[in-house]
Amino acid sequence: MQQNQYLVQKKYCNIIYLFYNTSRLILQEEEMNDILEQLNKVRRGVMFVIEAPSGTGKTTVIKKLLAEDKNLKFSVSVTTRERREGEVDGVDYKYVTDAEYDKLLAEDAFYETVDSQYGHRYGTLRSEVDSFLNVGQDVIFDMDWLGMRQVKEKAPKDVVSIYMLPPSIKVLRERLEGRHTDSLETINKRMNLVLEKMEHWTEYDYVVICLNPEQACETIQKIFFAERLKRVRQTGLIDFTQSLVDEVKNS
Repeated sequence: MQQNQYLVQKKYCNIIYLFYNTSRLILQEEEMNDILEQLNKVRRGVMFVIEAPSGTGKTTVIKKLLAEDKNLKFSVSVTTRERREGEVDGVDYKYVTDAEYDKLLAEDAFYETVDSQYGHRYGTLRSEVDSFLNVGQDVIFDMDWLGMRQVKEKAPKDVVSIYMLPPSIKVLRERLEGRHTDSLETINKRMNLVLEKMEHWTEYDYVVICLNPEQACETIQKIFFAERLKRVRQTGLIDFTQSLVDEVKNS
């Protein structure tokens, strides 16, 4: 009888001990998360530029990244073309007149600009992007190598470029055909542009082979995680490390 009581008490004490230590670990984890959250609020955001040959899966991957990462934003570009039915100003594009665009251009208000073959002009506003970067939020861009060069020239420390490649040209064509949205003529035109696009892959910081959207998304998320932790972007570390120094001096 006494032995049974002893075993019950011992088991009860072990449960209390386990609960106590688990609670301590939870509190420590919460404290660490609070610290990381505070540091994240004062870090410098990143401009992530993603490019790939048509059919690689870039659009699908970008949509998936945006859906899974609340800290990732998509920049709304400026355009001089007319608004199409169903489009919303400030959501799809910021629509401006040619005179307004010229004024913005003269003020060096763009990170990058594009003149389309149809006579319309597009641009990425510095103010739009900086409003995110300055509060520790990241911006993702679906941008070709010409646009990437422009933003890297104007903001070299803020830009991280990622080039996506298909596992093979055969798979790339199968993906284009599998969309069932383009004619054979359009698919052939896209395939003819693959080599031209791929010529610039060496200009990018990272290269990701897209076996499927899930794998590519997971790989790119790891790149995001590492780039966000770089010391040059952790502007809050100066005050944080000083607080550690002060804590040592006062202990």
